Amino acid sequence: MSVKPDRWIIRMCREHNLITPFEDHLVREIDGRRIISAGVSSYGYDLRLAPDGFRVFSPVASAEIDPKKFDERSLVEAPQRTTEDGSQYWLLPPHSYALGVTVETFQMPRNVIGLCLGKSSYARSGLIVNTTPLEPGWRGRLVLEFSNSADLPVRIYANEGIAQVTFFESDEDCEVSYADRSGKYQDQTGLVTPRL
Repeated sequence: MSVKPDRWIIRMCREHNLITPFEDHLVREIDGRRIISAGVSSYGYDLRLAPDGFRVFSPVASAEIDPKKFDERSLVEAPQRTTEDGSQYWLLPPHSYALGVTVETFQMPRNVIGLCLGKSSYARSGLIVNTTPLEPGWRGRLVLEFSNSADLPVRIYANEGIAQVTFFESDEDCEVSYADRSGKYQDQTGLVTPRL
């Protein structure tokens, strides 16, 4: 099993819709304004956070978080804000947790697994993006989990790079894929909360 380079990622996106939409290079500027990079990098793909579906955990309406019986009231929509240059963002309060969803939709091949990791620009700002697997045979938009470990609020920008997926290809197909076992997060199109 080996990590896959930029050429492989671009080919898989063009020929097999691995990622849609996708950028075939690293984008660092949109409409004349600098952004946190998104698109193909040397050995991965920098994902963008979608402007829809960013929610923060709040104790206001719920007493606990139960992943077996999730109370949707545990999550509240954070107000989206706009900077002077037109960038859109949310503030994640200190020591809080949030969920978001990617712009990109994935179609993972049967012999490929992806690992999603945080980007260093955010890590250096106190934001932790949980490591998340993209399993063989899984399809959908990726739900991301964020934790602000800093003592200050952190800005999280919409439509800009938020995390990176690295792809690993096996020399043989898995016996049972995520699709074969009818995984509970198959074909998710928006922010999906825990399911049993």
